Amino acid sequence: MDFINNYLKEVSQITEKLRQDSIQQLIDELARLRDRKGRLFIIGVGGSAANASHACNDFRKLALIEAYAVTDNISELTARTNDEGWENTFRSWLKCSGMNQSDALLVFSVGGGDVERNISLNICRAVDLAKETGTSVLSIVGRELGYVQDKSEICVVIPPINPLMITPHSESFQAVIWHLIVSHPRIKREQTTW
Repeated sequence: MDFINNYLKEVSQITEKLRQDSIQQLIDELARLRDRKGRLFIIGVGGSAANASHACNDFRKLALIEAYAVTDNISELTARTNDEGWENTFRSWLKCSGMNQSDALLVFSVGGGDVERNISLNICRAVDLAKETGTSVLSIVGRELGYVQDKSEICVVIPPINPLMITPHSESFQAVIWHLIVSHPRIKREQTTW
């Protein structure tokens, strides 16, 4: 019971420490994105890739924002990995899609990437392409000082309450935040069934 109690206390502490102004900035930018008829490209690896897929559905279905989860096409992802290397998968996909200054790149990441340590290079290179093309970089990450946080126009950092729980808390709160966003009156356009 101690683990359960501590975990849930940490969830509560994270909720209290979340920077609501950053979440509001994300909401405002996503509303502007829809107004300009831009596309939302969502990337992540591991559990964050699964979150990207789910978020893509919600942004399309509930917010009426044209959204794409880059990892949803496993055939293309594995072909690009085989032919171009894992580090180029997202960049090549986004380049083929003609990502541009009307669009936005939303990154879900626990660590935020680290070029020097060779971590999440596919995310780092996708962010580099966004910067080259004038695409807005938005992110929800689990630690400060990562590559993504440094390059984002708007970044929501999940407060790292317990260093041993950064991954589960980060991936859980990615879902909390995107559900908050698609439920917000400024973003939501369609009703859920329940």
